[in-house]
Amino acid sequence: MAGGVSGPALRAVIADDQGLVRTGFGMILAADGIEVTAEAADGAEAVAAVRRTRPDVVLMDIRMPGMDGIEATRRILADDTAEGTRVIILTTYDLDHYVYAALTAGASGFLLKDVTPEHLVASVRLVQSGDALLAPAITRRLIERFAQREEPRPAPPLHRDLSGLTPRELEVLRLLATGLSNAELAERLFLSPTTVKTHIGRILSKLDLRDRVQAVVLAYESGLITPGNPEDVPDVDRYR
Repeated sequence: MAGGVSGPALRAVIADDQGLVRTGFGMILAADGIEVTAEAADGAEAVAAVRRTRPDVVLMDIRMPGMDGIEATRRILADDTAEGTRVIILTTYDLDHYVYAALTAGASGFLLKDVTPEHLVASVRLVQSGDALLAPAITRRLIERFAQREEPRPAPPLHRDLSGLTPRELEVLRLLATGLSNAELAERLFLSPTTVKTHIGRILSKLDLRDRVQAVVLAYESGLITPGNPEDVPDVDRYR
């Protein structure tokens, strides 16, 4: 796979409290031409490693002793020196409620630790290119399950003013949050896929969001979409 990649080598930091996981993932990435600039056994080491080596992507274990992956993600993405760095959360539990907190903190997606080597490499490259790792439907399931839990969350919700969005952009954001892919959005709104991508890009820019994962989180946190309500889908026929 590395042979088709041009330009500077992609750089990654691996943060996990299990040495075998760090070694295994490091070997997989290195075999594909991805440079592992540092390894970390806890969140504090991860934050320091990112500041020191400024990687493109961080593979971050969500549960580590001391500073966990959520707090480390928050600190990394709040640091101006880490601009452009993306975080992928590693977990052994599908739909772990900690994943929701990490996504709210700014992570670009998550992987289960039993991920295949091919999927691991593809995911790192996808996130580094600026795309979000989670499929919208998976993101929706996470948020619908945890967005309205009354227990305190380790990460604060996103706060953004939606008033700057056009009616069309609000429509796109709401449909995005219901789990539609770009192709499905295009079909539903009678637009070309390129136009849909343009709308999403403008939404992310106006709301200062990293990727579509954060856009979906925001749609639920702001009340634009009601978790668990299948009828909460906007009427788009007026745009025909």
